[in-house]
Amino acid sequence: MNLQQSLQDMVDQKRIFSVAMKVERGDGSILWSGSAGDMRVEDPYFIASVTKMYITVIMMKLIEDGKVSLDDKISRHLPDSFCDGLHIFKGVDYSRQLTIRHLISNTSGIPDYFFHKQENGRTAADELLEGKDEAWPLDRTISLVKKLESNFIPGKKAAYSDSNYQLLGKVIEEVTGLPLSEVLKACIFDPLNLKHTYLYEDPKDTRPVPFYYGTKKLWLPTYMASIGPEGGIVSTIEEVMVFVKGFFSGVFFPTSRIASMKQWKTIFPPPGLFLFGVGLEKLWIPWIFSPIKYPGEILGFWGQTGSFAFYNPKTDLYFCGTTNQIDGRGHRKATSLMVTTIKSLL
Repeated sequence: MNLQQSLQDMVDQKRIFSVAMKVERGDGSILWSGSAGDMRVEDPYFIASVTKMYITVIMMKLIEDGKVSLDDKISRHLPDSFCDGLHIFKGVDYSRQLTIRHLISNTSGIPDYFFHKQENGRTAADELLEGKDEAWPLDRTISLVKKLESNFIPGKKAAYSDSNYQLLGKVIEEVTGLPLSEVLKACIFDPLNLKHTYLYEDPKDTRPVPFYYGTKKLWLPTYMASIGPEGGIVSTIEEVMVFVKGFFSGVFFPTSRIASMKQWKTIFPPPGLFLFGVGLEKLWIPWIFSPIKYPGEILGFWGQTGSFAFYNPKTDLYFCGTTNQIDGRGHRKATSLMVTTIKSLL
């Protein structure tokens, strides 16, 4: 199949304006990268929630080092000012029952500050998608969450919440005694020799390509600089590929740990449906959609901006890239292209 033409077809529809993608096979027999529209293969971009996969690496390394456990209460690592009144459901305070596992698996029940309606009927997403660039640091997130009814008792269900990973970032900083940017650099960026990957912290930094909502170009540097652990990493397709291959090949932690991450729960955030485990996602590909050449597991992470990093064990193919489109169109196109590529090798 012609991957470059497929990328070009995406932008030719005038629904996606810039795209880049890289595909590699573990044995090196396939090595391809391409871009289309207003983006080059070397351009840095916001990897958005693919950042959470990097947070997973840090947490797993802390577990391997014996510094934390998935079943640690978060109150063990966070100040009382963060934990008190954090989770109230039907009049019962579950704040002291929250664990690291609940946060990293999105089973905490803590409301998602991004999509949860506030008293004025609006969400943070509404404001941002209209172009209102403002910061959402952890203290602001916590302040909002404590005013809201939690979604369910911790551990009973799964619901996507960026609030969870903001809290995980704080746990990492408390346990290590270092800013998250330094932890990422020491544990991931430097060991992998990633020269163009960094935590976005300076709103004056104009290097990353912008993303779109519909036909509207969004540039939200103040917001992106405030959300480090949930979506603040900037990288390139070349360097995201280095990372995702390291994730699944044992560079950061024993590959045997991957199996324990596959505690899947169905989750329905915008823009679609997928399965969420312990710091890992799986694309939802019903068998009936492809009974003859079923692609098997496609593991990794989505970003809200159409960014992605996935691995297909059945074909040993790795995918990463971005469509820079926040309304779900890019996610659907990227999914289709990944599945089609996998099936072409079956």
